[in-house]
Amino acid sequence: MKLDNEVRHTSEELDDRVLADVVTALCRRVNVSHDFDIPYIAGYSDNAKTIYIDRHLPRTLAWKGRDFRLAPFLVTHEIVEKALLDELRLHYLHAHQVALRAERDAVRGAGLTWRAYQRVMKAHEKPIDEEKLKRVPGDLDLTPYKDLDDFQILERLTRAAR
Repeated sequence: MKLDNEVRHTSEELDDRVLADVVTALCRRVNVSHDFDIPYIAGYSDNAKTIYIDRHLPRTLAWKGRDFRLAPFLVTHEIVEKALLDELRLHYLHAHQVALRAERDAVRGAGLTWRAYQRVMKAHEKPIDEEKLKRVPGDLDLTPYKDLDDFQILERLTRAAR
């Protein structure tokens, strides 16, 4: 696909339509899998070609009479984070902060409040973190867990991936 074809809207200002074009373009560049158990809700493959979203997370959020797909927001976060880790060699905590802001702006730009979105994420975060990991992709990038010194989850992930 030609890059120019992905640009449907233009603006020199911060614009929700331009951001929506970016989110759509990001989603076209990766495969999304909902088939695995992923601590912290979402992650990415070592080669950045697959975004993994925990299989227990709902796929949509109903809010004010509209259904919002959650995957595009998570994909935005994970791609930005992975690019900052791999290309600029940032520490996970810094990459995560920038990615979280991109995710937040994508959520708001789609017409959903960050609070409503976070309510769903927080409701699923703890149960996902505490679940018995039965299905873990063998190519899940473990950098976030290593950078956070989250050895308990690292051990659970490596055991389940075997």
